[in-house]
Amino acid sequence: MKDIERDPDEESVYECFNCGTIVTATAAGSCPDCGADMRNRQTPIE
Repeated sequence: MKDIERDPDEESVYECFNCGTIVTATAAGSCPDCGADMRNRQTPIE
């Protein structure tokens, strides 16, 4: 995997671990629908 420079103000796509809601935001937070944790969809899950 190659390191890239990332702009902290750039929006990314996040997906809820619990219900699958997808949102675009500058930082991960809680799901607006169910309150569960969100993950950045650009980061692979191992």
